[in-house]
Amino acid sequence: MKLDAIDLRILEAIQADGRITKLALAERAGLSPTPCWMRLRKLEKAGIVTGYHARVAVRRVAPVASVLMEVTLGNHRQADFDRFERAIAAIPEIVACWSVGGGVDYILKVVAADIDAYQRLVDELLGRELGIDRYFTYIVTKTIKEETVLPLGSLLPQASA
Repeated sequence: MKLDAIDLRILEAIQADGRITKLALAERAGLSPTPCWMRLRKLEKAGIVTGYHARVAVRRVAPVASVLMEVTLGNHRQADFDRFERAIAAIPEIVACWSVGGGVDYILKVVAADIDAYQRLVDELLGRELGIDRYFTYIVTKTIKEETVLPLGSLLPQASA
């Protein structure tokens, strides 16, 4: 789907505020409310807008451990990747998983109650025989930047007026 400048303004506005009113969104997009709402629905139906979320400051509620984990599988058949990815997708503490090129196969972001809970999760993963050959753990000691808003203006230069 080719996006124009109005679509881009809509996407930028809802990224910044998923609870924006129809009227405020229309004003930011430079449209009247009905056409703006129809464009938003079109973006949703096309799978460009995939959901609306609240960012929770979990550390204000409870202490947590954020951990980045590199994983290398022992075998590299498609079935091995599929088995690992299915298992990872079902574990809520694993909040992100990226298949990467280079010296490792995956990088995971894990949020656990504490380091002991993280280690129990790793022990469970290893016990399930998912083909993990080796893993490395990186404890996040301080978050410097963690954005959820994408820089659409620089990523989508083809959007024109």
